[in-house]
Amino acid sequence: MSTPSLSAQRHCRANPGCRGRRVPGHTACLAHISDAQRATYLAGLAPGDTIDHRGTSFTEQLLSDLLDASRDPATMEVRLGSAIFESVTFEGDARFDSATFEGAADFGAVTFKGACNFASATFEARAGFESATFKGDAGFESATFKGDAGFESATFRRDAWFESATFRRDANFTSATFEGHALFASSTFESRARFGSATFEGHALFASSTFESHAEFGSSTFDGDAWFESATIEGSGWFESATFRRDAWFESAAFNGAAWFESVTIDGDACFALATFTNADRFGPLVCAGQVKLSGATFGSPVTLSVVARHLVCRRTRWSSTAEIQLRYATLDFAHAVFEYPLTIAAESDPFLLTDGRQLVEAAFAAAPGPGVRVASLRGVDAAHLVLSDLDLAGCLFVGTVHLDQLRLEGACTFDTAPPGVHWRRRLPVRFTERRILAEEHHWRAGRAGAVQGWNVEVVGAGRAGPIQLAPVYRALRKSFEDSKHEPGAADFYYGEMEMRRHAGDIPRSERGLLTAYWALSGYGLRASRALAWLGAAMLLTIVLLMVFGLARDTPKQTATGTVPAGGGKVTFEIDRDDPANPTGPWFTGERFEKALGVTLNSVVFRSSGQDLTTAGTYIEMASRLTEPVLLGLAVLAIRNRVKR
Repeated sequence: MSTPSLSAQRHCRANPGCRGRRVPGHTACLAHISDAQRATYLAGLAPGDTIDHRGTSFTEQLLSDLLDASRDPATMEVRLGSAIFESVTFEGDARFDSATFEGAADFGAVTFKGACNFASATFEARAGFESATFKGDAGFESATFKGDAGFESATFRRDAWFESATFRRDANFTSATFEGHALFASSTFESRARFGSATFEGHALFASSTFESHAEFGSSTFDGDAWFESATIEGSGWFESATFRRDAWFESAAFNGAAWFESVTIDGDACFALATFTNADRFGPLVCAGQVKLSGATFGSPVTLSVVARHLVCRRTRWSSTAEIQLRYATLDFAHAVFEYPLTIAAESDPFLLTDGRQLVEAAFAAAPGPGVRVASLRGVDAAHLVLSDLDLAGCLFVGTVHLDQLRLEGACTFDTAPPGVHWRRRLPVRFTERRILAEEHHWRAGRAGAVQGWNVEVVGAGRAGPIQLAPVYRALRKSFEDSKHEPGAADFYYGEMEMRRHAGDIPRSERGLLTAYWALSGYGLRASRALAWLGAAMLLTIVLLMVFGLARDTPKQTATGTVPAGGGKVTFEIDRDDPANPTGPWFTGERFEKALGVTLNSVVFRSSGQDLTTAGTYIEMASRLTEPVLLGLAVLAIRNRVKR
């Protein structure tokens, strides 16, 4: 609204320091004319008249007299035409409740020293409160602004009450300062709502508010909690470069247009639980020093989420289109999330870039050890369309994940490992071979009686999962690794699967014994060193047994006997060979070792040595030819499983 400046007005002459506008027909302002003159002036006012008292200082009684003069006798409500109160100072409380401003209402640069009450007031035209100062509570509850509402650079020293207010056209609070609480709960903005660069030093309450057009909060600062619970934003929600010093609550909010949270900084937690993002194509990049909660939220279009946070919770979050989640520093809980199209979760090694090319400032994480991203849970997720890239899965809970065999792991996705070193259990040394291990196996082993140190104990809410539940999880992950041609990784999960089968309580004892033997001899065909050690031990035992029991004392001699017929003729000889004699010592000689070694080496490759053996030696060789080639085959199999691609 354009009005002449005070310098061009006829100022009050009754007081040299008074800047009030003269009352028509007088040389003084309404505050300084005589009582009789004031009474005459007020008596001449009718409801709906235009009043212009800019620069005047109003006491509480003087304002009451002015408003009473404009009160409609039929409704007993104040009805004003154009009301110009520019640069006015209201010394006491200002009560405009239920008043109707039929023309423009100009309260620019006004100072309200007491409380002001515009509750249920109606502004038919523009309402201007630019640069106004509200030193007491400002009450605009259920007020209706049918024209533009201008509160640019206004200062609210105490609470500002706009609950259930209606803004039919633009509401401009750009650069406004709310030193108390800003209460806009259940308010309706039918046109653009501008709060850019506003400062909210107390709590900002926009719960259940409706923004039928754009909601602009770019570069605004929220020093207290910001509440947007159940708010509806039909247009774009602009929070670019906003700063939230405490918690930001957007639970059950509806973003039906774009949701711009680029370069937003949140020093507390951010809650978007049950929020709806209908057409948002991106979310962030933003920085949250605490937890970002998206549990139960719904994304209706292709979207990219870029978040720097300590925790990101997406329990039962739903994506109805493709999505990419880019994270830094975060621990992600993705339990029971639902997505119908490909979804990628990736850890970003470098800071996010903003649209202007600048890097996102991550001051809250300056002391963090690294930008790695950890996944806490994938339980209840259908992983058929899920891609994980460069994530730490050491603490991830997998039991209950569907189609885990179709999960794609890209980049450097890491799992937990077994406790290193040698441990003691029941006075016996125990050493666990290094392999990829699921968090649930850690929890299960840590809860067993006599568990060694190094296994991670169960976290709160992880639930109990035993070998029966873990075996199919390992099996599915093994297939996933095999499909991606990562055979060494698949081998680790095969080992885990066999371990769980061996410890499961639903298999027959005979099968458990067979699995135990398979584990002890070769680590399920995956530990070449174990098979080679058994092979070496078997060969050494064979050599010792052959030197003591198997090799004959001397080489048996052959004897030929025959009878010459009396009349001459054909002579028939019978050639006999002595049975190998059992050795009597010395047993451990170089010659006997050489012979025993030859027999053993031939047994390893399943060949007969041709040595003269005692009866015991024959059985020793048979046992050697049965066991040692098997052990050699297990060693070769283990090597192949580790090196093939």
